[in-house]
Amino acid sequence: MTTMTTRPGLAPRLTALTKVVELGPGRLDAKLLTDANALLQRTGERLKLSSEHTVVALAGGTGSGKSSLFNAISGLELSPTGVRRPTTARTHACVWGLEGAAPLLDWLQIQWRHRFSRASALDKGDTQLHGLILLDLPDHDSIRALTDTEADRLIGLADLVVWVLDPQKYADASTHRRYVTELAGHEAVTVFALNQADRLTTEELAELVIDLNDLLRREGVEHPSVVPTSAVTGRGIESLKSVIATAVARRRAAIQKLEADLHRLEQRLVEAMPMGEALSAPSSVDEARRMGLTDALCDAVGVPAVGEAMENVYAERSSRWVGWPYPRLIDKFRSDPLKTLRLEDVGEEIRGITTGSVSAQSAEVANAVHALADGLSMGMHPVWRTALHQTARSRAGQLPEALTEDLMEVAPQLDRVPGWWRLLKVWQYFLVAAFLAGAVWLAVGLLAPGALPASLQLLGDSGALPWVGLMMASVLGLGALSGIASRNFVELGASRERERLEREMRRRVAAVSAAMVVEPVERELARHHAFYTALRDLSG
Repeated sequence: MTTMTTRPGLAPRLTALTKVVELGPGRLDAKLLTDANALLQRTGERLKLSSEHTVVALAGGTGSGKSSLFNAISGLELSPTGVRRPTTARTHACVWGLEGAAPLLDWLQIQWRHRFSRASALDKGDTQLHGLILLDLPDHDSIRALTDTEADRLIGLADLVVWVLDPQKYADASTHRRYVTELAGHEAVTVFALNQADRLTTEELAELVIDLNDLLRREGVEHPSVVPTSAVTGRGIESLKSVIATAVARRRAAIQKLEADLHRLEQRLVEAMPMGEALSAPSSVDEARRMGLTDALCDAVGVPAVGEAMENVYAERSSRWVGWPYPRLIDKFRSDPLKTLRLEDVGEEIRGITTGSVSAQSAEVANAVHALADGLSMGMHPVWRTALHQTARSRAGQLPEALTEDLMEVAPQLDRVPGWWRLLKVWQYFLVAAFLAGAVWLAVGLLAPGALPASLQLLGDSGALPWVGLMMASVLGLGALSGIASRNFVELGASRERERLEREMRRRVAAVSAAMVVEPVERELARHHAFYTALRDLSG
């Protein structure tokens, strides 16, 4: 037995169909997926079986003369013909060349007692039919459901189908509605035998052939092959055998049938999922959309507000350390601005950033996710568009909680005191001490210069007092300047802290959104792109 060799192009198309079937669940109709799976299975099985044999099925309705035609082609009385009710109940097979045919006959499920072989002595005149497996199928319009099912199954499995038509019922709806309309693209592996031609005159037969050709073309069979036959007179038998022999000799009927079946399925797939501009849809989330989602989610969780609150608290708390002590002493007699602004609890508010408005945040998060999916799915087939939205929203309900938990880890330490604050405070109090010392000196020199001991008379020297006053003014000026400079540095530090906090919070928001929204969406986009790429490859 030899394995079927496919032409270049069939194997990649089958691979593409496999990919379509793999990606199709939930997107394609279940019946279409079932048919695609069945075709893949049937194709795989047929390609593994003998390529030296061509399966030709004689199909037709009750009384069309299939069995008589089967016997006429084989030259033997192999299939019983009825008199009262001419009905074929079981499939009969005649094989020209048995070697390697058994696995193929097993696959066709032909019973052993209904398998016949042309002996080599009888084959001398039919060498052109070597490799033929001729099947006489049960009547497709039989009242027996069993035989009807078997006929349908073997019509699908046969490499070439010969439709045997009765001149009186050649336009029968049961044949055309169920089978002929499905033959578009199968012309190369379909033959129509207008049987029992002996019942017609030459003129009647010519008219019927023309009418049948016209009917078949209207039903989508562009180039029908019609052969008038008569098992009684032998008319057309050699012509039909010649058509069959040509298919057998070329060893191409099986491949052509698979290609036709594939083409038919491809048309159904494209009809269900039109290509259009599908491949122009994005296959990933671009950086601009990632940033847009991050911005929207940052607004939803209040990142700018947290940064601003942190900056204000940082500045207010710094005044306790780096401000000029005298204004702070005066402020003690005023109400606490932190309490007035209710900023003493901002740390806790930051740590519980979303606990007070989960509902509002959920709505904002949902809007941000919807906007992302809406922009990415523009122009997609409605089925894929819906699937992308569902994927984007799949974890949206968990997103606010995840953002809250993650951002709690970066809540700023509002009680943290930078080292330079402490150094500046020491410097400020040194200046305070210097000012107080000057004040004491000045007071002693002015009020009681003679009361001092001899060793301290210098303190009461009236000539030194102006310099003491100048020193005190300088200390005050230096303190004021250091206070102003420190405030500028504090504002700069607060701004940097705010930027650092917002940058870290934004980074975490981006990481959470990437894991819970962007990655699932990108998987769906990749699936969409792979599906339509496979569909394009299937079309060749």
